[in-house]
Amino acid sequence: MENKTHTKVFIWSLIVALGGFLFGFDTAVISGVEQHIQRLFQLTPFWHGFTISSALIGTVIGALVAGTPADKYGRKPILFIIAGLYVLLAIGSALAGNVTTFIIFRFLGGIGVGASSVVAPMYIAEISPAKIRGRMTAMFQFNVIFGILIAFISNFLLRDFGAEPWRWMLGVAGIPALLYFSLIFIIPESPRFLIKIGQIARAKIILEKIEIISIDEEIEEIKHSMIRSANGNQQLFSMIYFKPISVAFLVAMFNQFSGINAILYYAPRIFEISGLSNADSMFQSILIGVTNGIFTILGMILIDRVGRKKLLITGSIGMSLCLGLIAKTFYTQSFSGYGLLILLLVYIMFFAFSTGAVIWVLIAEIFPNNIRGHGQSLGSFTHWFFAALITFMFPMVAKTSQFGVGHAFLFFSVMMIVQAVVVWKYFPETKGRTLEDLGENL
Repeated sequence: MENKTHTKVFIWSLIVALGGFLFGFDTAVISGVEQHIQRLFQLTPFWHGFTISSALIGTVIGALVAGTPADKYGRKPILFIIAGLYVLLAIGSALAGNVTTFIIFRFLGGIGVGASSVVAPMYIAEISPAKIRGRMTAMFQFNVIFGILIAFISNFLLRDFGAEPWRWMLGVAGIPALLYFSLIFIIPESPRFLIKIGQIARAKIILEKIEIISIDEEIEEIKHSMIRSANGNQQLFSMIYFKPISVAFLVAMFNQFSGINAILYYAPRIFEISGLSNADSMFQSILIGVTNGIFTILGMILIDRVGRKKLLITGSIGMSLCLGLIAKTFYTQSFSGYGLLILLLVYIMFFAFSTGAVIWVLIAEIFPNNIRGHGQSLGSFTHWFFAALITFMFPMVAKTSQFGVGHAFLFFSVMMIVQAVVVWKYFPETKGRTLEDLGENL
């Protein structure tokens, strides 16, 4: 019986996590087209960085605003809007005739990406039983990684397709975007949202499909949690919520200070600096995507067993060592393309099973039911703000001198040591605890 209920949760989670696939595809596909775009539109380093980061600027806004309508109208209606924006992103950017149109469509699609990072993990966390919640919510991150891998493969296969291959690289994402929109019809609304708006009978029907015991008891616990929250301060930015706010901000900030987006967005360029050809550079990016996927699965297996903190600390130490060695190779100009590849692959291993697997799980867990949408928005906004900043700054920093790339990787290395200390001293462990228990205690 338990296997049947978990199967339903898995199917619903997988459908919603397809938004993560599109999120990942968009994150990585730009690495294969950014040099085409720079040459085609004759962009300066400033406008190059701004154009490539335009979708990320949209994600900042999408992440910031998505929580409020998700709390007011429900998770499912907002997921439909997100899917529509993904379709717009793929088709519009592929057909763009000038840099202004390209930026506009990338920006609008970015709103959908940012909103997806808020609503999808929140939905999955709310429909999942406590003992499998980590694995189910981490499925969103796995789909992000899978999307990244498919984007790298797609870029490699389409690199010489037609007169303007970059249009095909971007436009192919329209197919999974339309599939995502269609599959959302299958999933139910979040039972916690239904309880919040007083539709107890509907919520009970859904909970009976995903839980096998104590349904009425769980409904009462959720109701009482919301009543206690409603009687307290409803403003996210109040001292009573300082702990979950600070944890969400820090885990999202450090995720980007690991340098992951600089590597994913500019991987072919980084490899070309080390002397590889364009085709070889794109193929090395595929190896990065495969490694990312394999070790994200490892993180999904471990997250409900060893906990979130141990994964973050172990990964931070490993990433810091790899990033420091990468910085050294750029400072000394002593690298080979394949030596750099090995260091990046080991870095990706540590990233994937630690902060890559944990970030969306932790942010979705630590806020009380009544402000979870706003809290998820805060965490996602922080993530995308720093993602946009780093993506915008990286090409300019890399151009400052022959050591520019080394400076960037040294900064990322130091930040991972800081993350290890902060997680050890300050972060709570959330494994195996109900959302209501976490909301009450944090």
